[in-house]
Amino acid sequence: MRFIAGTCDTGRGSWAGNDWRPRGARDALNEGPARIWTTGFEPGEVRRCSDRNGQAEVLAIGCCLATREELSAARADAERGAWAQATRLPGSFLTVVRDRTGLRIAGDRAGTVTVYWIRVREGVLWATAAAPLAAFAKAQPNFAVLLSMFMVRGVDVLAADSHFRTVRRVPPGHVLVLAPGRQPRTEAVPALTARTSIEEGATAVRETITTAVGRRATSSGPISSDLSGGVDSGTVTTLAATRGPLLAVTYTDARMSEQDDMRYAERIAHDHPQITHTKIHGARAGVQHFDGLEDPAVLPFTDTPSFTLGLLAIKAAQLAPATAHGSRAHLTGRGGDDVLDAVPTMAIDQYRAGHRMEALRRTATLVRTRRAALWPVLEQAARTQRTRYPQALAALADTINAGPEHTAQRGPGTPVAQLLTWCGSGSAAAWLTRTGRAAVADLVTARAQTARPDTTPGALHERLALELMGDGHATFDQISRQQWGLPVHAPLLDNPVVNACHAIPGYARTQPGDFKPLARAAFPGHVPDYLLHRRTKTAFTSSLFTGLRANAPVLRRILGRSLLAQAGLLDRSKALASLDSAARGEPAPLAALHALIVTELWLATLSTARTTWWETTTARTQNVIR
Repeated sequence: MRFIAGTCDTGRGSWAGNDWRPRGARDALNEGPARIWTTGFEPGEVRRCSDRNGQAEVLAIGCCLATREELSAARADAERGAWAQATRLPGSFLTVVRDRTGLRIAGDRAGTVTVYWIRVREGVLWATAAAPLAAFAKAQPNFAVLLSMFMVRGVDVLAADSHFRTVRRVPPGHVLVLAPGRQPRTEAVPALTARTSIEEGATAVRETITTAVGRRATSSGPISSDLSGGVDSGTVTTLAATRGPLLAVTYTDARMSEQDDMRYAERIAHDHPQITHTKIHGARAGVQHFDGLEDPAVLPFTDTPSFTLGLLAIKAAQLAPATAHGSRAHLTGRGGDDVLDAVPTMAIDQYRAGHRMEALRRTATLVRTRRAALWPVLEQAARTQRTRYPQALAALADTINAGPEHTAQRGPGTPVAQLLTWCGSGSAAAWLTRTGRAAVADLVTARAQTARPDTTPGALHERLALELMGDGHATFDQISRQQWGLPVHAPLLDNPVVNACHAIPGYARTQPGDFKPLARAAFPGHVPDYLLHRRTKTAFTSSLFTGLRANAPVLRRILGRSLLAQAGLLDRSKALASLDSAARGEPAPLAALHALIVTELWLATLSTARTTWWETTTARTQNVIR
């Protein structure tokens, strides 16, 4: 697995781990109190900009799409104290800014690049992956985090924690600040622009997305893309095709072919001469959800549990034409819902911003499209509006501790009402033992104690959804590189794109009864008009049910040896009963089942031996001499 790691001596002595380095790593920086290594990165992915006076320098490691002039300008800004400009360059990469005061290390807002760190005697060891740090520190998995990730919603489960005890996480949108003689700290990256309207912000949205897609298309060599037929993948594919030829791949199956995705994909490909279109049908390829999970030992490992494991065979079939094509980069529309659309709770943010009648109309439209009763939903919206986030978290912790019966009594009455709550737990909470409930409740209580009372539900849910998507994309990219040698890109998750889209409040990016009007405002004449006016969206639930039913025996074996159950946190029999219900086509918490399965596989493939990730510098020298 590729990652970046570094050290910084923040004390008066030498770093306690100075005889260790990441296995097979290359030096990216070795000056003064700081060292940085890369593992699995090509030399061209490390860009360093400094000048003769050495007052400030910028390192961008990963897919940095900035021109030399843009990188040089960011370095000059850092010298003047405006270090945050370096985090706003196009691409997806780790940013390191070094000046006279020390180091600033930042991932991105979406969490596709995340920074973790641990203390090591006189300094700090940091990396863009938590597992190597956990192995170095002999840190165990954080079961409370692992459980809470799929047991609760509307909770910042990770915050400054990670999937491992004692390994700290720099929350997306923040920077790790390291300086000699000072304690490590994190601080928020300053906001770029003030809030704007959809009309005023559409130009910035178009420019940032066009840059994110176009520069990848012209710098990567042969490229490919997902073309599902949706607005997001269609926009990315169309913009990429204006820069040169590409292979577009559309995946479908017996269930999905009943929808209109393929019709849109075929029309886009037909209308653009630069696009070569390939279609993959799951039944003909002999693949479906949850195939290929029989032997955990041969599965790819990712830094966090990955939903992509449940689609491993599908992704292999989908990306096979791209690898055969010699693609150097595969573009996707991942993140489109997080930047071009909005979460339902934005109606409450709209109400709080003083647009009360518009908020009521938005809520009424939501109710009408979901065919629900109006008054229960309005009552829930009013309760959420009156309650502050720390109070909602504290109440959730009490509910979880009280058990599933109390959860059913206290929860909102309809699924639509749940969309307008601060937070909650789902039916999968019934799988928790008393010990498991206590672990999840304690985590929620801890978040209640640090939650900001001025947080609004729309902004909260928007951020959590963005980070979930960013993590999902990062693990998909890790798997694709390991399995097929193909980097996967999500241009819509780049910092400049997120900044431009989120400068427009969620309730202004969308309109009741409309679908992604921001895309329509940003790309007239650049993306096919019929795509920008599409109103439908394909659901994958039926396909998920079909694959789960076919692979139920394998999934039962995975849950039968559950490490979470062995730890006394999960009632194995209840989880298996939910799996059996889903296999019969009955109502079941599908997302939670998917998350539980990949979490168990992650635990089963986790290597905590230090030598898996690290080597001694002495041993490396001896190997070179031999």
